[in-house]
Amino acid sequence: RRAPNYARASPGVVVRPREEHRQVMSFTYVYILQSNADPARHYTGITDDLPDRLRRHNAGEVAHSSKYRPWNIRTAIAFPNRERAAAFEKYLKTHSGRVFASRHF
Repeated sequence: RRAPNYARASPGVVVRPREEHRQVMSFTYVYILQSNADPARHYTGITDDLPDRLRRHNAGEVAHSSKYRPWNIRTAIAFPNRERAAAFEKYLKTHSGRVFASRHF
């Protein structure tokens, strides 16, 4: 696949191809949060809107994570397929998945 051919309007300005020529891809994210209040605490979840989900965790709107807020994103992995993302999240919540995450993330 060839790289897009962007036209230069003037130095430092790039004119992108028309919007209808771009393929927009949506992702589902599996994320691991780490508590600022207690860095040993982690929360694993899944979302289609990562910034909004982090905002909701830090606002105390998620019951399971409200006690240890504020949170930072430690790891986020994007999946183009929601079913595969859900399967990975389920794995990360198992004992072997937690060990995997502690070693690799």
